[in-house]
Amino acid sequence: MRLHTHHELVAIMRTDSPVCHAEGLAAHTQVYIRNGSQPIAATLYQVEGDFLAGDEIGLSEAAWVALGVEEGTVVQVGHAPPLESIACVRQRIYGHRLNGAALTSIVGDVVAGRYADVHLAAFLTATATLPFDEDETYHLTRAMVEAGDRLRWPSEIVVDKHCVGGLPGNRTSPIVVAIAAACGLTMPKTSSRAITSPAGTADTMETLTRVDLDLGAMQRVVAVEGGCLAWGGAVCLSPADDIFIGVERALDIDTEGQLIASVLSKKIAAGATHVVLDIPIGPTAKVRSVAAAERLEATLGAVAARFGLVIRCVQTDGTQPVGRAIGPALEARDVLAVLTGDADAPPGLRDRACTLAGVVLELGKVAEEGQGRARAERTLADGSAWDRFQRICQAQGGMRTPPTARLTHPILAAHSGRVTHIDNRRIARLAKLAGAPDSPAAGMLLHVRLGDDVIAGQPLLTLHAQSQGEMAYALTYAAANADMLAIVP
Repeated sequence: MRLHTHHELVAIMRTDSPVCHAEGLAAHTQVYIRNGSQPIAATLYQVEGDFLAGDEIGLSEAAWVALGVEEGTVVQVGHAPPLESIACVRQRIYGHRLNGAALTSIVGDVVAGRYADVHLAAFLTATATLPFDEDETYHLTRAMVEAGDRLRWPSEIVVDKHCVGGLPGNRTSPIVVAIAAACGLTMPKTSSRAITSPAGTADTMETLTRVDLDLGAMQRVVAVEGGCLAWGGAVCLSPADDIFIGVERALDIDTEGQLIASVLSKKIAAGATHVVLDIPIGPTAKVRSVAAAERLEATLGAVAARFGLVIRCVQTDGTQPVGRAIGPALEARDVLAVLTGDADAPPGLRDRACTLAGVVLELGKVAEEGQGRARAERTLADGSAWDRFQRICQAQGGMRTPPTARLTHPILAAHSGRVTHIDNRRIARLAKLAGAPDSPAAGMLLHVRLGDDVIAGQPLLTLHAQSQGEMAYALTYAAANADMLAIVP
């Protein structure tokens, strides 16, 4: 049907189909579709008209792939049996804690494609209303790891790095991977696409090279170059995570228990032994206070320890975007500027990348405690990191130039004064209205930082968009939210 539904398995039949009549199948029911082997569970939608015959069934792209069929294949259709794990979801909705068996059952059914988006939304909402405790977070993490593949590496120490998110332009991972690999560490980095942000690391890297690497390709790249920058959704590492992320993105939520399970399950499945976690703190970041950061750090540490994973959390400034750019291609240009030593590279991005890379080098035991940042800076300055980054991109399928947007529009300061506040959430929202991340070239360039003095008429930011409609939406939002960049006379 060429129907794209993300992960959800959807089947389409005519309302007057004899199969629907015989089986009593109604719209939005769960059906089993079998092709002589393992069945898939899909949500049924019904249509009128002649583009399907009475004895034909149409499939969404996800269902087509899951069932593994060709045009004209004869399939059997019937009611899906009740899902026992839905009872566990109902328990959670009513405030009951879930044990390991319940969460394993839920994750198993999610990965098997038996959950429609309505079921996933109910589960994720229940975990937001009553946050997971440590045991539930551990059990969810374990279930997500066990539902997919796990990588093994010959290195005794395998490092990784992750940011908990909530801060636009925080594209440090490509720089950290390049520095770590150039210093001899093994760093197989898998990253997610954007959940509620204008760009994820995978979105940004996809403007520079191929990121949809399978397990074999990942292993080949890492064996030669020491690191990679791949999209986690292309490999079967914690496959439930990307399904959850898709629904979280639609709901615009990211619960703490799911966040921890998402981060740790991907790191454990990817074979990491030592992980650095960046926790930005700020009034409009995901983590609002030092107290909240310390609670998150404690839970992360406790759950990680139960898996034998060594982690080190770094609390960073979350009061403003890290780099100048917000949006996949624009952020890629920021990354390249830092790696190539461009004098105009955003200092905030370079500084944070060196800080985090320094901790990675110390955790990976290739730098003495307190000496990691200095070595990271030397690796950037002598071109080693840039050379390794290019080699990684070539090994992943070749390096390409990030696209540029067709349309740009500056937003000017209405009056003179000093920048005293930057609202990360509304800045991110503005970049998304401009088209990011779905339009890779869309987003914005931020021209001011906290504490900067500006004069009336000076550009504060420049919007980048691919269509007039998206630019118009963004401009309307910018006009209504001029205080997202607070300028005090």
